[in-house]
Amino acid sequence: MDTFIEELQYPIGRFKVPRGITQDLVNQWIQEIDILPKQISQAVKDLSDLQLDTPYREGGWSLRQVVHHLADSHLNSYIRFKWALTENQPIIKAYDERTWAMLPDYEAPVDISVHLLTSLHQRWVILLKSLSSEQLKLKFVHPETKAKIPLNINIALYAWHGKHHLAHIEGLKERRGW
Repeated sequence: MDTFIEELQYPIGRFKVPRGITQDLVNQWIQEIDILPKQISQAVKDLSDLQLDTPYREGGWSLRQVVHHLADSHLNSYIRFKWALTENQPIIKAYDERTWAMLPDYEAPVDISVHLLTSLHQRWVILLKSLSSEQLKLKFVHPETKAKIPLNINIALYAWHGKHHLAHIEGLKERRGW
């Protein structure tokens, strides 16, 4: 992949599975999840519809789609946590994020998804802060890869995921001087 395209697509780098996970790291990731809605709200608050409908890179999603995707993706992750906490290594339901991003609700005002993300993260953080060290090791199974994903790794993934998409928004704003 072209280095410039790679940097636009993964402005903070690709997710790397962390090693040597400590409670301090988990707490840091939970804090990152906690503050994301406020960061997204701030990042998009003064953007016009034309700006929101601008892709963050050629062939990429518009900023509007990125915000709606964050709400959908994090809602799915929250549900996966609930399944892992209440079932024995459940097989989760995967979804095609690209086709979801083409649905009419992705044309809605971004404030709708910012509010959803805010409420969702309030609930999610309450749940995440309550998890014991044993619960953090509980797993769910991804149906496509058959990977057994521990909740502590999923917390790291979604802390990264939020920063990843925030960087898409902030990167485009910086490149365009918005």
